[in-house]
Amino acid sequence: MMPRVTPALRATLLVLLVGLPTAPLLAATPTSADESVAEGIEHLQQRWAEIHYTLPKDAQATALEALAAEADRRVAAHPQAAGLQIWAGIVRSTQAGASGGLGALSLVKDARRDLEHALALDPLALDGSAYTSLGALYYQVPGWPLAFGDDDKAERYLKRALAIDPDGLDSLYFWGDYLHEQGRDDEARRALKKALEAPPRPGRERADTGRREEIRTLLQTLGT
Repeated sequence: MMPRVTPALRATLLVLLVGLPTAPLLAATPTSADESVAEGIEHLQQRWAEIHYTLPKDAQATALEALAAEADRRVAAHPQAAGLQIWAGIVRSTQAGASGGLGALSLVKDARRDLEHALALDPLALDGSAYTSLGALYYQVPGWPLAFGDDDKAERYLKRALAIDPDGLDSLYFWGDYLHEQGRDDEARRALKKALEAPPRPGRERADTGRREEIRTLLQTLGT
């Protein structure tokens, strides 16, 4: 079982994932910019969970549009912050699902751009969440000629996410959902049951509760 991402493990994984040499990782004193980025990520996480899990469906698209605009402002202020780029992509992809229609295709393309930018900045940011979110996009959106959906790419991204965060609630949920979409329900059940054992994420109680409910619903669909 792989441990959570530590500084030493981050150095090793960066070599494996992007093939770059690493220098010794030195402890740094947080700056005001670091604190602003952390505050921005926390705010986007909390507001996204509030919208996605508590607002009526017909109110979500408008709220997510406003949150995407806020995410863009935060990214503009801190363009090297991979975590903010990830959350811009997550918000936009969720907005696409809530909006539907042809406009959703433009939103998912923008979400992919945000997530790919985050990977270029730091593939290990937020425990590899960019890989998880990109994998989800690739199996959920239509394929060519409508959009860029690609199950093979989805599987590669989701497996990379699991290599970084093998016990994570989101990485396991989306892997299980992907397996179900592929008709691999026995594997999906195992992944989803493991997801329910994921450790809680401090400060993300609403998101954890909502995600666990989604997992239980999917398990019921699988006849578990």
